[in-house]
Amino acid sequence: MNRMKLKSLFIANALLLGAGFMANAQADTNTQSGNAALIKQGEYVSRLGDCGACHTVAGKPAFSGGLAINSNLGTIYSTNITPDKDHGIGGYTEAQFSDAVRKGVLPDGTRLYPAMPYPDYAKINDEDMHALYVYFMQGVKPSAEQPPETDLSFPFSQRWGMRFWNWAFASDKPFKPIGGASEQVNRGAYLVESLGHCGSCHTPRGFGMNEKALDSSDSDFLAGGSLNNWDVPSLRGVAHWNEQEIVDYLGKGRNDKAAVGGEMTSVVENSTAHMTDDDLKAIAAYIKFLGGNPPVPAEDTQKASATEAKLTTAKNLSEGERLYLDNCGACHFVTGKGAPGVFPQLDQATIVNAKDPTGLIHTILAGAQQPSTARAPSTLAMPGFANRLTDEEAAQLSTFIRQGWGNNAPAVTAKDVSEVRKTLTK
Repeated sequence: MNRMKLKSLFIANALLLGAGFMANAQADTNTQSGNAALIKQGEYVSRLGDCGACHTVAGKPAFSGGLAINSNLGTIYSTNITPDKDHGIGGYTEAQFSDAVRKGVLPDGTRLYPAMPYPDYAKINDEDMHALYVYFMQGVKPSAEQPPETDLSFPFSQRWGMRFWNWAFASDKPFKPIGGASEQVNRGAYLVESLGHCGSCHTPRGFGMNEKALDSSDSDFLAGGSLNNWDVPSLRGVAHWNEQEIVDYLGKGRNDKAAVGGEMTSVVENSTAHMTDDDLKAIAAYIKFLGGNPPVPAEDTQKASATEAKLTTAKNLSEGERLYLDNCGACHFVTGKGAPGVFPQLDQATIVNAKDPTGLIHTILAGAQQPSTARAPSTLAMPGFANRLTDEEAAQLSTFIRQGWGNNAPAVTAKDVSEVRKTLTK
């Protein structure tokens, strides 16, 4: 073979090798790009599922667990769900990960307690589950943090018994779209019934501490309940808000009528504030689609005007009225209407008119702080008055608020306040 042929052959081989190298490099780039997109999708799905609220503790690595969840069974501690192989879920296959999330069953057969909302997560579709798995395995930093072990008293310590609980109260049925509903409503239904696990708080509980319903086919679904003695309102229709007000509340943590408090503060901060506008609108459309709540009664303008007039003249005030002007009037005003988007309404507010006054009493004693979100970055806080008001004074103030303007709720006693005060963190 002459020198020219050898040179030509060498050039040809070099070109082939170069082309192969470029093809492999392009394939690697495409794979990396695909994984990056999948990880980003999985991170968003984790926000939809509010995973961080339970599995991340302030001052600890993300998703390393350790949050103490108080339940009627005792204290349950969230687990480490980082990809650490010894302390987290790094050794899970995708099928094992799915079983833990959807069925509450760990690779070794251990049964999770339904503080992990797997009865709702059972409806997560395969696409979102795959993205979630990729995110936790490739997008989350491993942590060797070892959370406290959950150690409930007998018989609740017998986790094998959860097999029978699951048989009685859980379901492995996938999400079922609502026939005849729009694509937007069904997107909202999927988010609320599965990843959002809204029913875990907003659906009443049965005798087995189970959600009485898991989807919109049952009128108990999202019909309201109780959480740590706070009344949890019904979400069926939310007659007192329009769709944009629902979107603002979830996306900003506030709207022109109300601001988040209690457990919803964490939900907004860790989950709903990170949702896209389209998903928030879908949730609002679904909630309105459900209906079921009675219409808001016509405002008793005569009673509201009488309260406003008396507070304005500030004469012959009751103890509750005087305490209101001294402690609350500067922000919520004599009208009880507050300032739209800044200070929430007290007139006809859900927390004010709740059957159980715990939420209102807790807010008066401990104060509240609106979360800072991308859509509403300013952090607005209400101070607590626990050190300023006696139990009797807080009771008088609460009673006035619950019965002033258009409100019509039972009176609060000093004993009610005392019981709430005992639960405050020192």
